[in-house]
Amino acid sequence: MAEFIKIYEDKPSEAAIKKVVDVLRNGGLVIYPTDTVYGLGCDITNSKALEKIAKIKGIKLEKANFSFICSDLSNISDYIKQIDTATFKILKRALPGPYTFILPGNNDLPKEFRKKKTVGIRVPDNNIAIQIVQLLGNPIVSTSIHDEDEVLEYSTDPELIFEKWQNKVDLVIDGGYGDNVASTIIDLSGHEPEVIREGKGSLDIL
Repeated sequence: MAEFIKIYEDKPSEAAIKKVVDVLRNGGLVIYPTDTVYGLGCDITNSKALEKIAKIKGIKLEKANFSFICSDLSNISDYIKQIDTATFKILKRALPGPYTFILPGNNDLPKEFRKKKTVGIRVPDNNIAIQIVQLLGNPIVSTSIHDEDEVLEYSTDPELIFEKWQNKVDLVIDGGYGDNVASTIIDLSGHEPEVIREGKGSLDIL
């Protein structure tokens, strides 16, 4: 059964963040808060954990459109091809924030993702998520937690999330109520920015 730990976003406890990172380093799956909806994540470098997430989502890993949660812009550049100034300016305006940007991936992507031409990158405006990635030293591969409830697309209450996921993951963070609006997805891999999904992030950044 998963562990359930409370972490306060305004002042995340170092010991709690370390506990989460230890779980991730050991190939565990973690549910954590972002600036939008709660996410299900694992260490990007752990193949077994990646397989587990794909299995939970019911998809083949090489076909999965997972996001990479990074801690800042320099973290992003490890996995994407050189970008032009206009693209960089959009990223700088928008991040950290409630956006997922689709960008051209480079050859340093984990082998599971190398067949994909693009990757979804997030830098959420959430202290807990950022500090986990910083201490881990590399991105988390992440996917949003959907709810079967037809009224609510996303679960927002950490206790209900724990009840539902406690036997599927290793740790659930209670970082307070989540949002039920997902990130805005913008494809920056072509000549012009293309809005794939309008979510929480405003389009004024384009």
